[in-house]
Amino acid sequence: MTESSAVSRRALFTGAGAAALGASLAMAETGGASASVSSSSTPTKGRSRMRPVYHFSVPDNWKNDPQRPIYVGGEYHYYYLYNADYLQGGGGTSWRRATTRDHVTFRDRGVAIPKFSDGNGDCWSGSLVVDEHDTAGYGEGAVIALVTQAPNGRQAQYLWYSTDGGATFRAGGSDPVLPNPGVHDFRDPKVIWDADRGRWFMANAEGHKLGFYASPDLRSWTRVGEFVRTDIGLLECPDLFLMTADDGTSHWVLGTSANGKGRGLPATYAYWTGSFDGVAFAPDYDEPQWLDHGFDFYGAVTYPHHDASGAEDASLRRAIGWSNFWDYPHNTPTLATDGYNGDDMIVRDVRLRAGSDGYYLASTPTAALADYAGRTHRLGDVTVSGTRDLDVRSLAYDLTCELVWDPAAPPANIGIEVCRAPGGGRHVAAGAFLRGPFVYVNRRPTINPTGGESQTPIDPSAGRLVIRVLVDRTSVEVFVGDGRIVHSHRVFPLEGDDRIRLYAHEGTATFRGLTVRELKATRR
Repeated sequence: MTESSAVSRRALFTGAGAAALGASLAMAETGGASASVSSSSTPTKGRSRMRPVYHFSVPDNWKNDPQRPIYVGGEYHYYYLYNADYLQGGGGTSWRRATTRDHVTFRDRGVAIPKFSDGNGDCWSGSLVVDEHDTAGYGEGAVIALVTQAPNGRQAQYLWYSTDGGATFRAGGSDPVLPNPGVHDFRDPKVIWDADRGRWFMANAEGHKLGFYASPDLRSWTRVGEFVRTDIGLLECPDLFLMTADDGTSHWVLGTSANGKGRGLPATYAYWTGSFDGVAFAPDYDEPQWLDHGFDFYGAVTYPHHDASGAEDASLRRAIGWSNFWDYPHNTPTLATDGYNGDDMIVRDVRLRAGSDGYYLASTPTAALADYAGRTHRLGDVTVSGTRDLDVRSLAYDLTCELVWDPAAPPANIGIEVCRAPGGGRHVAAGAFLRGPFVYVNRRPTINPTGGESQTPIDPSAGRLVIRVLVDRTSVEVFVGDGRIVHSHRVFPLEGDDRIRLYAHEGTATFRGLTVRELKATRR
């Protein structure tokens, strides 16, 4: 991504940004009284105050783009862009690795591709594949990474290889395997094996288009086509995969990180279902769908599920997205409280479903999250006219219920305030404005990177809506219905902001089957 290079420029903001946000945090905790906050980049000593309980976070300093995990040796290897010099104002990113078996607990494995380790600069986004048939010449099962580097500011794709299962990598030469033809944006290669044609295929982000390339050996690439989209901003981090839908049919999905805010659309992961012939992708519809309608699910990647035998299951993929956005990448009090900047949203189980208007991706929090449930509060059916405060306090939990109302006399606004301060005021609201009508997540009333409310239209005539809310110390994620609609927000509740309030304004609603599962810390 372009912004990977911007880290070196924007990191100059780190000290001042951390101090300003730390000051606002301290003042909020003291009721507005003055508090001294050092402008130094040294993190606050002592226990972690804002690090998430069950979401992935970088051990220290900085992270941004996730890289598509690969399955090697019975576990998933997750790589991401990492800057070890962030707090000191240094730039450049390396590839750091973590491994997981259940997509919830990740074990840090350190840097796999160091930055500035060859003459081509730091490492930006790309993708990894397992070269099972030794097409590249580094041995059967070698892990090959196609990585964007930009020597002298010229973006191109370079090959790195690993013969130790993805733990460490070496540069496969000093020249790019896909040179820049003379354009400004030329990055984020995503490589898959095209089984129908027995060759590798790459989608590459090139401004307002995705360039398509084919290769027999991961070294020599031939341009075969492109996909152009000029109305959703710069295209980044492309994705292409084949899925089996719930009706048994198979469909290709093309995805990309994009910015549709100029058209009132999200700035997250856009996708189309369609057909792919090895050269071109033909979408089923013109307008993109979105994997997330919130503000903080950028640079997302999907990856296949493997069954007990290690075989891929085409009916299930997983997705992981960066919990941030480039409008405010450094606006986080975790710099002052914990000395790091970089979380991910929860890993999702993603399935392709047939709907009345075509096929779509449905997301749910990954199934293994249930294994981390601690104390469970089964509150049953709760009917509300006005507001009701729950006798449950937690900073990390999974809340589920079905909102039910009379379609003939619906309330104006129903929902849940989470991350609520003891005396009210600060909170995040997740609910449905039935006179809109739309579902929404509003983070304006709490400490957040920037104000805002995300909205998605709904039909209130059904009189019911299933919602699931994941709350952690730096995020609120709301899954609506079967997960076709998701809103992910980066937020920063204070340590005492652990209350929950139900509301139904100008009418009555029932929160059916209301359950709050407190979530335990992941093992690291």
